[in-house]
Amino acid sequence: MRLSGTVYSNVLEMDTDITIITPNDLKDEPYQVVYLLHGLCGNNKTWLDYTMLPFYAEHGRSIYVLPEVGRSFYADMQYGQRYFTYIADELPVIVRNVFRVSADRDHTVILGGSMGGYGALKCALSRPEQYGLCGAFSSCCLLLREGLDDAREHGMDGWGVQMPRDFAAIFGDDLTWTPENDLLALAERAKASGSPLPTLYLTCGRQDGFYPDHERFLQSLAGLGIDATFEHWDGVHDFPYFNEALRRTIERFSL
Repeated sequence: MRLSGTVYSNVLEMDTDITIITPNDLKDEPYQVVYLLHGLCGNNKTWLDYTMLPFYAEHGRSIYVLPEVGRSFYADMQYGQRYFTYIADELPVIVRNVFRVSADRDHTVILGGSMGGYGALKCALSRPEQYGLCGAFSSCCLLLREGLDDAREHGMDGWGVQMPRDFAAIFGDDLTWTPENDLLALAERAKASGSPLPTLYLTCGRQDGFYPDHERFLQSLAGLGIDATFEHWDGVHDFPYFNEALRRTIERFSL
């Protein structure tokens, strides 16, 4: 079953679009919930339109929640909405109040591709007590930190028209980089907390421009003593690859 509509967010102070996909045969028991995050140019229907998610979900054992955050990089923006707080804190409460989903972290999953992969990692490492599994497909895991460093030093002439506006809205006019947006800083804090960490499952195509970043990111996680599974196969930064990553994740973790 597919449901598309709007919910009112107190955090965002507005209605916001959302899509829900459930198994065909709903049972009278709490379901595991999968939050599936879109990329930079996407919306709440992107995974629905460009992958086989409807087939996977309707024959699976999870309720999928597809929210919408614009081009925010899942941040509490300096000039804009508090999308991180909405996704990490408010949305799970809304979903539990409407649908029969488990509140158990072992049955709570967050996945995403590209910008959404970064968002999934950010949520999982910021709220490790909340998620049992995080899957990040072709995520821009190091782009923001290194991109902002380069932008402050050399400007953003090579970033196109919209991205400089996005960065200013998210990070402020001086492009301030803060620990709450830094995946490695969040990972270090999560590890130091002593709390159990989510299972981390990362994928990236070998021909994807983000592939070298994944190798460096995984090395940094290993240096912090954090285990992560990294699967890679031939592919580029596109939806055929994301669809295969989604299929493998669903199959591997019985979603």
